[in-house]
Amino acid sequence: MQLERIRKSFDGKDVISDLTLTINDGEFLTLLGPSGCGKTTVLRLIAGLESVDNGHIHLENQDITQVPAEDRHVNTVFQSYALFPHMTVFENVAFGLRMQKTPANEIEPRVTEALRMVQLETFAQRKPHQLSGGQQQRVAIARAVVNKPRLLLLDESLSALDYKLRKQMQNELKALQRKLGITFVFVTHDQEEALTMSDRIVVMRDGKIEQDGTPREIYEEPKNLFVASFIGEINIFDATVIERLDDQRVRACVEGRECVITVNFPVEKGQKLNVLLRPEDLRVDEIHGNTEAEGLIGYIRERNYKGMTLESVVELENGKMVMVSEFFNEDDPDFDHSLDQKMVINWVESWEVVLADEEHK
Repeated sequence: MQLERIRKSFDGKDVISDLTLTINDGEFLTLLGPSGCGKTTVLRLIAGLESVDNGHIHLENQDITQVPAEDRHVNTVFQSYALFPHMTVFENVAFGLRMQKTPANEIEPRVTEALRMVQLETFAQRKPHQLSGGQQQRVAIARAVVNKPRLLLLDESLSALDYKLRKQMQNELKALQRKLGITFVFVTHDQEEALTMSDRIVVMRDGKIEQDGTPREIYEEPKNLFVASFIGEINIFDATVIERLDDQRVRACVEGRECVITVNFPVEKGQKLNVLLRPEDLRVDEIHGNTEAEGLIGYIRERNYKGMTLESVVELENGKMVMVSEFFNEDDPDFDHSLDQKMVINWVESWEVVLADEEHK
């Protein structure tokens, strides 16, 4: 599917601005962004539930911009389940097949298979009010995939589920997508969900695409501070260029510490930069007595035990708060740091992401 220079406004305000996007056949693509970024509007435009002001939408080389929703071969699973309360689970899932006049002998095996995929085959004769919210959501997904659409759109479809079921459904949806070979377009504001499920993530802000890439690219190589800050926890250090050493390396003053950083764009002496490091990319050691240590010096202000990891907040000597995540090691006597413990922070050279300082451009 291709969206070409799509524009959509409501009440004179642009919600989508000149958006161009290619959705590859058979991929799991996630539109990710904060509330109001336009991601659900893009989904509704693809589905035909809203009309575009400008631009074109193509599905398999056919211009479907003016094609009504019911003729697009696109199914949508909404945040609200929209099940028929008077019908059984089986009849809800079979509804679309009956509307398409599918032969009667095909309906039962297809519905049973769809319910088996979402682990609800034993609930076929129940009514929606007899199901939990999570079960209703799975019925909605079964109803959407039973028609084998070319494109399946999911609008915040797991948001009502409890944490454990949500994690389970993430894996099941991805496995289901691979099995069916249907293109999935998923809308969420949950970064972890996007990273877990997607082949490709499109990060949106104010109706525009900020970055388009694989989960790993989005997480490890953010293009700007918005993407970096929106996807997971990240530390943003202030830096000033001292000198360029070679094509890749620059000597810089980072939060008062002179060090070498990897910078793959032109810089000038005195230029302000942002050095980005994930909490898990930082290395910390305790400082005891008057020991001299090379690195950023700070003090433990908060500790959060997360099972596999220990997350600490370290206050640098200049007042900046830094998040550090360490894998739990019960054999290390220095691991479970006490509050106010003096620490030194370092990282492996080239693990940092360096961006031009957007405030000082």
